[in-house]
Amino acid sequence: MSKHERWSALLELLAAEGRLDVEEAATALEVSPATIRRDLDELAEQQMLVRTRGGAIAHGVSYELPLRYKSARHASEKQRIAAAAAELIGSGEVVGLNGGTTTTEVARAVALRVGGSRRDAPDHLAAPALTVVTNALNIAGELAVRPQIKIVVTGGVARPQSYELVGPLTVGVLNEVVLDVAVLGVDGMDPHLGVMTHHEDEASISRLFAQRAQRVIVVTDSSKMGRRAFARICGLDSIDVVVTDSGIPAAMTARLADAGIKVVAV
Repeated sequence: MSKHERWSALLELLAAEGRLDVEEAATALEVSPATIRRDLDELAEQQMLVRTRGGAIAHGVSYELPLRYKSARHASEKQRIAAAAAELIGSGEVVGLNGGTTTTEVARAVALRVGGSRRDAPDHLAAPALTVVTNALNIAGELAVRPQIKIVVTGGVARPQSYELVGPLTVGVLNEVVLDVAVLGVDGMDPHLGVMTHHEDEASISRLFAQRAQRVIVVTDSSKMGRRAFARICGLDSIDVVVTDSGIPAAMTARLADAGIKVVAV
């Protein structure tokens, strides 16, 4: 197991339990306690956790894993979800993407779809195959090199955990655009409360993405189903399609269908 894999595993354990014990973590990861202590010390230096005698605790009550440590979780499911979501996006549409590991995969899947299309007009005259509006710096960085995709990046203050731009500057840009579709990654989906995320600033921006779009697609792996997070984005009545994996509980599928939401399980 590499250091990056150990760190991801440790942060996942911390997210689940709220605290870590060196000996228990060493047993779970099948490494020495000394290795775990070094890992925790380095993670504490990056302010990813708080070191305690014999272990570590999370920052605050609701712990959010930074994006770079979440990318390996449910990776194959997210790639299948992304491919299915990309099929729902039409040529020439204006697409809003918020931040997150699943929407990042959607951006990559969309780029692959439009990358092979041919245009007869010169680059400076041809209409873009797709316009993407995003508040995620990592998504903008990946798509900016794609000449057939027009990238619109919102302003705002960057959150280091998710690479998302938030705040009044972000709102100002989104209030001036009209979207065909918003593709939203979420941290939780509850049959009564709707979809949620960990941070209230990100929730307000994702809500605005949904309000500016003609249709809303939520992309999330089934582990988020029935889970709640701190900040509510919107209710089920604002969602048109949910793209998830085949692990979605039957009861949740039925509840979404009752709410008039199309469920695509891959």
